[in-house]
Amino acid sequence: MTNIDKFLSLIAWAEGTSNFGKSKGYDVIVGGKLFTSYSKHPNVLVTVRPGLKSTAAGRYQILKRFADAYMKQFKLPDFGPESQDKIAIQMIKEQGAYDDVQNGDIEEAIKKCSNIWASFPDNAYGQPQKTMAALLKKYESFA
Repeated sequence: MTNIDKFLSLIAWAEGTSNFGKSKGYDVIVGGKLFTSYSKHPNVLVTVRPGLKSTAAGRYQILKRFADAYMKQFKLPDFGPESQDKIAIQMIKEQGAYDDVQNGDIEEAIKKCSNIWASFPDNAYGQPQKTMAALLKKYESFA
């Protein structure tokens, strides 16, 4: 398993999707419902809590607006697992964290990506966050 594969698994674990759904989280809508077609982002607006709505979906809980932009940019055929992985990797690159992941500086990568994934520490999303220690421990557990 490469460092990027491990980091993608870490995101899914932190977001609570890795062992959820029927396909390792690739079919999860924020809040726990599932979607059945990968033809496009499911675009379900969920009230997470009063004052917070989200269209997050898939293994990495990607918002519809981002999924649509990346799918167009990279001419992705659908919102299936391979496309979701490509989108997440591009998001990591855009945060300047890809080299950190490749080089094993996972703490730095987490810090750089915390503004994307609400489950990462030190962001203002107001959702449950994993601690840095828990994230690093989990990352190390991936083979």
